[in-house]
Amino acid sequence: MPFLKIGCFEVPDILLLLVFYIIYLLFGATIFWALESGNESQNALEFQKEKWEMLKNYTCMDRASLEKLIQGIIQAYKSGLSPEGNTTNLKKWEFPGSFFFSITVVTTIGYGNLSPSTVGGHIFCIVFALFGIPLNIVLLNKIGKAMLSAVQKYSKRLGKKFKKERLAKHLATSSSFLIGLLLFLFFPPLVFAAVEGWSYEEGFYYSFVTLGTIGFGDYVVGSNPERSYSGLYKILVALWILFGLAWLALIINFCTNTLEKSEICQHVKQALRKKTEEDVNSTTKVIETELEVNGTASDNELEDGHVLCQIKEESTICDPDEEKVKTNKESIAEATND
Repeated sequence: MPFLKIGCFEVPDILLLLVFYIIYLLFGATIFWALESGNESQNALEFQKEKWEMLKNYTCMDRASLEKLIQGIIQAYKSGLSPEGNTTNLKKWEFPGSFFFSITVVTTIGYGNLSPSTVGGHIFCIVFALFGIPLNIVLLNKIGKAMLSAVQKYSKRLGKKFKKERLAKHLATSSSFLIGLLLFLFFPPLVFAAVEGWSYEEGFYYSFVTLGTIGFGDYVVGSNPERSYSGLYKILVALWILFGLAWLALIINFCTNTLEKSEICQHVKQALRKKTEEDVNSTTKVIETELEVNGTASDNELEDGHVLCQIKEESTICDPDEEKVKTNKESIAEATND
């Protein structure tokens, strides 16, 4: 694992990256909170006012009034408000909700149930995502590689201890996979069932859609107006998303390494290498024939030869330079005459 020296201490670069990532999320949450929380309260008050005025005139509702109600409901949903209930303080844009929104932006989950509604919020969201998404990709890749390295080290230790490296490798891999399934897919639905009132199937569905960054938005934590949520709840869910995505990165890295080392992949590489050598030989022969007949080779053939040389730099037979081929031909002819 790479280390960075800070003063007299050596700190893992992945730890520094994780700290910077969290600071970046906290910064984004603070800005979104400052920009959107006041507007959220105002929108909630206006929506509840329109709702009660409409209900008073329900018996004489005409088409225009119905259209106004529908538009109000649509706008409320876009602002992250729930048309149900009478509360005007859902706290979706307070710091925990803003932190949760920040992590859904940089992970590109994008549930669609909450979005900035101010001009400042729109502009900051663009800038925040522009730098946050690459940072998230780098961090997840680092964490995935670190977790994969830890699994491999654990596998080697088991192999040395029991002197069965293949069995130890399969045991370590299956253990990390099962532990990840339990922590990130099988256990969270139980928590969501208790806090959100969902069934286990709904909680599992939400977990998969979230960690798969599909983010339909039909199920979102902390969005039921009839339930009260702890401020820490959404922050914990945000951290679950982060490490759940890192676990998926571990699985992806493992699958990639397995495919690269597989016999099928090796056969494909050998076949491609053999095909490249055949193309190099064929192109070189065509160029030599053209030089013998016409004294020059076409530009297309020379260009093809150069491309093949770049693909197979180690080939000693690949050098479709016209002047050099001419020189080689003259040398061969002189040697033959002698």
